[in-house]
Amino acid sequence: MYIAHRSDDGREQTLKSHLECVGTLAGGCAAVFGAAEHARRTGLLHDIGKYSAAGQRRMRDPEHAPKVDHSTAGAVAARQLNDLPAAFAIAGHHGGLMDKGSKLASENDGTLSSRLRKMLDGELDYAAWRTEISVNSGSLFPAWLNLRDAFSCQFYTRMLFSCLVDADFIDTETFMRGEPARRGGGADMAALQAKLQAYMHEKRWLDAPGEGINGKRSEILRDCITSGSMPRGLYTLTVPTGGGKMVSSLAFALTHAVQHHLRRVIYVIPYTSIIEQNAKVFSGILGPENVLEHHSSVDFGDDEDAEDPKVMRRMLATENWDAPVVVTTAVQFFESLFASKTSRCRKLHNIADSVVIFDEAQMLPLPYLRPCVAAIAELVKHYGVTAVLCTATQPSLNGLFREFAPELPSLEICGNAEELATFFRRVRYVMEGEMTLDALASALAGQRQALCVVNRRRTARELFRLLPEGGRFHLSTRMTPQHRTRILQKIRERLNNGEVCCVVSTSLIEAGVDVDFPAVWREKAGLDSIIQAAGRCNREGKSSPEDSLVHVFSLEGPVLRMIQQNIAAADIAIEGQAVLDDNDVIKAYFNELLRLKGKAIDAKGIMDMCRDMPLRTMAESFHLIDEDTVPIYIPTDDTAADLARLRRGELSRSLMRRLNQSAVNVYRHEWRALREAGKLEDTTGEFGILADTSSYDEECGLDVEVEQGMAFWQE
Repeated sequence: MYIAHRSDDGREQTLKSHLECVGTLAGGCAAVFGAAEHARRTGLLHDIGKYSAAGQRRMRDPEHAPKVDHSTAGAVAARQLNDLPAAFAIAGHHGGLMDKGSKLASENDGTLSSRLRKMLDGELDYAAWRTEISVNSGSLFPAWLNLRDAFSCQFYTRMLFSCLVDADFIDTETFMRGEPARRGGGADMAALQAKLQAYMHEKRWLDAPGEGINGKRSEILRDCITSGSMPRGLYTLTVPTGGGKMVSSLAFALTHAVQHHLRRVIYVIPYTSIIEQNAKVFSGILGPENVLEHHSSVDFGDDEDAEDPKVMRRMLATENWDAPVVVTTAVQFFESLFASKTSRCRKLHNIADSVVIFDEAQMLPLPYLRPCVAAIAELVKHYGVTAVLCTATQPSLNGLFREFAPELPSLEICGNAEELATFFRRVRYVMEGEMTLDALASALAGQRQALCVVNRRRTARELFRLLPEGGRFHLSTRMTPQHRTRILQKIRERLNNGEVCCVVSTSLIEAGVDVDFPAVWREKAGLDSIIQAAGRCNREGKSSPEDSLVHVFSLEGPVLRMIQQNIAAADIAIEGQAVLDDNDVIKAYFNELLRLKGKAIDAKGIMDMCRDMPLRTMAESFHLIDEDTVPIYIPTDDTAADLARLRRGELSRSLMRRLNQSAVNVYRHEWRALREAGKLEDTTGEFGILADTSSYDEECGLDVEVEQGMAFWQE
């Protein structure tokens, strides 16, 4: 009997059973984009290398028998069927996708070409697979796949890879646990729509009376529900700050999902702070069991030795977005679409047949804008996705979308954008020029309630320390999600009670964080950032626009290099303009910004790479943050039990999801500095646990001495 796995209690899974189960599961994953039979064959072939004598020795005695390459055999069989996508997927189903390589590649250069040329000697004779497994030898590519479209082919290969990896993990987990692995769960879209409808009726959101802000929010909400019946496709939702677009976009998404039998709703958000807020709101409406908040940067490495129990635990803990509503970061979403690691790619097939809301769409990363837009277009064209670009400051992306999908029109969900912009205009902008930090602190100290947004974390901390202690608050991503939530609750309470409240924050507070200040100071940045900061001023329209001032200032010293062009584009767009948030001014700003960026909207040349299918090189080049980040878990009374499990080596998706709330993500060089200073427990490079709790301050969060440029669109 040929076996695929042996459990800790001595049970054995036959290889035939494993291959057939993985084939069936992979086919089910790929059915939504017309590739069921192709994925099924890929699953049937993926482990045929285990039929060799050496492979069986390894399966039966993984502690003593040497490692065996069991992936190349299936890749060779797929290539003999002229099935390059399956060859990629099978060869990389443990170690990750690799570059295609050339026919002249050396035998050990790590490319697919070199793997396919490996000589399989008698010790690795796996021919017995044909006695148990039969596969379709025809062409099984979906009819829509254009093999001459390099971008579409590499995208499809990653989707096929995702189906195989998730199916392999699920079947392995099912066998190892001795019970079905958790898949899906949560309510269906119709049940979630009913929950939202009940909540809206309870709050009277659909029929708020009067001509005021609540009445206009009700109008927007009704428009979104009505538009949900429109065909699948590409949409924009342009709603000014304070217009209630978070719940309105959810209403559109659930209505649309029910109308078109879609599987889930995915929110892609630039800031972890907005994820926390949105996930909390959605959980309150839909139930926490239906909402997955995923922004952890724990990224387990790939390993060919999947029979090692420690490796297997890491594999099974990776995230596959098995929830009806997923709230995630732009980093997680887009880097996964161009990834090569199994841990990142596992979830990709679950994006298909979804409504994907790109909240704060103006924050799409400019150095990768072309490949990001191309990916969105591909999802809409071929994977059943409806994409919604949702923002108060809609970027000018029609030209890019026409390049990648000329047949795909972009439709506005709320057609009265000009009227809405005029109605929700509640502030007056004041250009203050250059200020010193001391002068800025003095101006803020003279206000009973004020918000100040600056570009650097270091500046935020220094300014915070200059303010009078009573009623001052600080916000940044150096604080855990739990900590930020507590601080925001205190801020809202003081604002509502009329108490002294002066907040210094990085840009994380700008988009989607529901706070209402009578005055805002904003360090000079891109026009979209200035307008988003202004959305925290007079949000509920309780004061006149003339009395609600947004002070735009610059500080002494050099400007962050990454926002220099944003500032230059803003200067051109707003010159001579009294109303900065006019839609024509916003359009002029984005057009000028794209002109200044030029070819830099594909800074790493991702689109040109596609021709040669260097899948691993593409993944290594596509990093929205130039340096990897590592989560540092902060010990608290609430996290003690979970951190004890983590120290013991226990890993699961549920554990990592809970620990997300107590994590601070730092750059890898900062993680090294903390570790070398003895401030972290001795952990792997996948995460850290803070040992020196004095390094975490209850006002400013984690103290990381090394400070470098941040990704302004994320922080």
